[in-house]
Parts: sequence; C-alpha cells; structure tokens
Amino acid sequence: MSKTPSPADLERERRLAEALRENLRKRKAQARETRTEVQPKD
Repeated sequence: MSKTPSPADLERERRLAEALRENLRKRKAQARETRTEVQPKD
C-alpha cells in the first residue's frame, strides 16, 4: 500500500463520505416523517 494516496483516491474518499452523510440525513428525515404520520396506538 502506498503511504500517499493519489488525488483521485482522496477525491473518491471525499465524495463517498459526502454521499454517506447525505444518505444518513435523508434516512433521518424519512424516519421523522413516518413517525409523525403513523401515530402508535399504545
């Protein structure tokens, strides 16, 4: 393994991290929506 990642690798890592954060944000928002829509009966 090379100690210094190439700029392309760094870019890919950055994009991946961004996509993961965006995905998490969407999932959290979706969970919030479904929680407020469907009220538990207990």
